[in-house]
Amino acid sequence: MSDDHGDSANWLRTGIGASTPDAITIRGRDLARELMGTVTFTEHAFLLAAGRLPTPGETKLFDAVLVALADHGLTPTVLAARLTYLGAPESIQGAIAAGLLGGGSVFLGVVEDTARFLHAILDGLGADPGDDALQAAATEAVAEAVAAGRRIPGLGHPVHKVEDPRTPRLYALAAEGGLAGPHLDLLRHVAAAHAKATGKALPVNGAGAAGAALADLGFPPALVRGFAILARAAGIVGHLAEEMAHPMAMALYRDVEDRAVYVTGESPRRP
Repeated sequence: MSDDHGDSANWLRTGIGASTPDAITIRGRDLARELMGTVTFTEHAFLLAAGRLPTPGETKLFDAVLVALADHGLTPTVLAARLTYLGAPESIQGAIAAGLLGGGSVFLGVVEDTARFLHAILDGLGADPGDDALQAAATEAVAEAVAAGRRIPGLGHPVHKVEDPRTPRLYALAAEGGLAGPHLDLLRHVAAAHAKATGKALPVNGAGAAGAALADLGFPPALVRGFAILARAAGIVGHLAEEMAHPMAMALYRDVEDRAVYVTGESPRRP
């Protein structure tokens, strides 16, 4: 057979990790001797995904993205984890998984959606587009989205109406490390173009800035939500630790149960 599946040596392979009786190898490095106690978890995660260790500047920006996405309060993903733990306290992995499954177009998935939106615009501009080209492309893309009634990912936040405090910090760290690339630049132009087109200034949210930063670090848009999930897993573990020590899920469930109105017949209409 001519394809790779005809020979198991060609397709059944991995360059990530392998184990022998006396060693574990990760991306060509001895885990115990070269990585443990030498690299941080952030550097290790970068190595696993990119196949190389990050530069100090990349480490700082990548780490800041993970920190920015780890937790944002009692969000639906966290509530799902806490309530799942209430029902199955013997399965912490189930509670973590329940929280992570809610990482979609409203929570966490914005990281990927923004990276995809920006990447699609940049794909049509060629290599190293100038600021004028970015501005023109942003104006065109925003006009098309607004005319079609589509939401533009990376803009607006339900709590941070004027400025998401994570955003300027991510931009500053990218600039300090010389890593402010076309995705981050384009996102600023998108926000400005949207404000001009609609008369409504929406801030660049932290998830959008994180997605742009990850794309400028060289990660493909299809992968960046994975880093958001990685970060949020840490936040969910923190919430579950609090739930174990100071439970709220039972009170939350009882409050909803007590205040819920049972309606017979036709389902109530949305306001």
